[in-house]
Amino acid sequence: MRLDAHQHFWHYSPEEYGWIGPDMAVLKQDRLPGDLAPLLAEAKLNGTVAVQARQNLEETEWLLDLADRHPFIRGVVGWVDLCSPALWAQLERFRAHPKLCAVRHVIQDEPDDQFMVRDGFLRGIAALADFDLTYDILIFPRHLPVACQLVELFPNQRFVLDHIAKPLIKDRLLEPWASDIRQLASYPNVACKLSGMVTEADWHGWEHSHLQPYLDVVLEAFGTSRLMFGSDWPVCTLAASYSQVAGIVAALTQQLSINEQVEIWGGTARRFYQLE
Repeated sequence: MRLDAHQHFWHYSPEEYGWIGPDMAVLKQDRLPGDLAPLLAEAKLNGTVAVQARQNLEETEWLLDLADRHPFIRGVVGWVDLCSPALWAQLERFRAHPKLCAVRHVIQDEPDDQFMVRDGFLRGIAALADFDLTYDILIFPRHLPVACQLVELFPNQRFVLDHIAKPLIKDRLLEPWASDIRQLASYPNVACKLSGMVTEADWHGWEHSHLQPYLDVVLEAFGTSRLMFGSDWPVCTLAASYSQVAGIVAALTQQLSINEQVEIWGGTARRFYQLE
């Protein structure tokens, strides 16, 4: 199974997707499984993990319904309110669905940089063990030290870092991101998605050479057994086509062994998300 471990679907409306700004016109349209399927086929991928883009339970329900109707959606990273007293009931609502593999909260938008180590959030992460769910970490580089605190508290919880923590590629800054990434990677229960890089670079002038130093860091830090490809489609189309994004990771993996390539193109995602 060759997988895209990170992409989104939506019925676009400006009210529901306020984060799509005026310079993102290409995203202001519906993006549904029928739009993605030919792109997957062209890239020789046969499965995806659909990731939440809104923080409400209705979207989680909708993504799971899409997964029921489209077998190539192998898993869903949904949203629940990890800080809510009703969290257990929310998780029970989705327990019976085999394709809910993880949950995510948009930490990067929280005004408190210590949000991940608040008592309420920590109680929510602790609850995931009873439902055998992975947690996706969506952060900016400044949050990496706090992410290390979080994962150290939960050595048996599976974590997946989205978008290599959004380093400042456009500004060509490696530090302190690189040192902090290495620290996070020292925890064996954390995997990392090779995703979201082109949108952190210059949308209209990025080159592969701009991305290579960041790819080198995460490959050395995580190793192939904890890296997974993710397109971040359709968000990636702000800066690159689906085939271009897949090509970035193809160029990285072409010098690796077959077994190492298998890990990045599906093996890591299958393990960390426990996909059928």
